Amino acid sequence: MDKFTTLTGIAAPMPLVNIDTDMIIPKQFLKTIHRSGLGKNLFDEMRYDAEGNEIPDFVLNQPAWREAQIIVAGDNFGCGSSREHAPWALLDFGIRCVISTSFADIFYNNCFKNGILPIVMPPEVVEVLMEDAKKGANARMTVDLENLTVTTSDGQSFPFELDPFRRHCLLNGLDDIGLTMEKAGAIDTFEAQMAQSRPWV
Repeated sequence: MDKFTTLTGIAAPMPLVNIDTDMIIPKQFLKTIHRSGLGKNLFDEMRYDAEGNEIPDFVLNQPAWREAQIIVAGDNFGCGSSREHAPWALLDFGIRCVISTSFADIFYNNCFKNGILPIVMPPEVVEVLMEDAKKGANARMTVDLENLTVTTSDGQSFPFELDPFRRHCLLNGLDDIGLTMEKAGAIDTFEAQMAQSRPWV
């Protein structure tokens, strides 16, 4: 998993509330077990019409936000069914951070396991960030995980809170497997001791 330290990038404004996981990645794309390749179907039913043509009004289809790495969203982002494909699709598109007033618990947890930083901010701050995101490609927002701040393109800085353990994992690029491998030496020692004391196991 890639480390997350500081991200400066384009933020896409998505003021909709209750953006659920089926909107993020519709159910027909859940057949794969691969994390790559889902970005083209991110927000599929909002990005494309029935013939597969891009819907020009959708934010990620507009030139200013095609390269967005941050989403500023309405309340309750990632609600709905539990599907890890949702953060997979976001990450494959290039989204590394989502900012909202609240997230669904399972989606929130899945983000950290896949290298995406979900940030909870008060409504009044999200409103400021949403307006900044509307400026488009010429405005760059900065998310600083080390200092726990989000800074707008005009220099307004807002602090956010994050569980220290989750922060540690993102800063060091540690998913569940990575965390286990940090203990590889202790695991090897335990296995060697077990092989000597209980060779029949």
